[in-house]
Amino acid sequence: QVQLVESGGGLVLAGDSLRLSCAASGRTNTMNIMGWFRQVPGKEREFVAGIIKIASATYTTSYADSVKGRFTISRDNANSTLYLQMSSLKPEDTAVYYCAASRAYGRPNNEYQYTYWGQGTQVTVSS
Repeated sequence: QVQLVESGGGLVLAGDSLRLSCAASGRTNTMNIMGWFRQVPGKEREFVAGIIKIASATYTTSYADSVKGRFTISRDNANSTLYLQMSSLKPEDTAVYYCAASRAYGRPNNEYQYTYWGQGTQVTVSS
């Protein structure tokens, strides 16, 4: 019954900003881990950012080295939405971005911890 739907992807220029959204339906308040991954053709899915729910409004975040300082992950519990704010975008950020969620409590950078996945949204950064 849990569904995740990404949106906000598109075509942007290098250096621009973009915000991805992941609308969740179902019992999303029970999710302890949520994250963003990305994938390009011919490569394995790559961890981008993750967020662990500790309490009602307390979270721990983690980021891949390649995006740290440029991307910010956040959750809006009232609207059951996960966000990825991306700035200073680079051509190498081009990929299909997926959101994921899990009721398990573990390392958010491990894709095998996640139970639910969205369909993905394309982000293309041109120079």
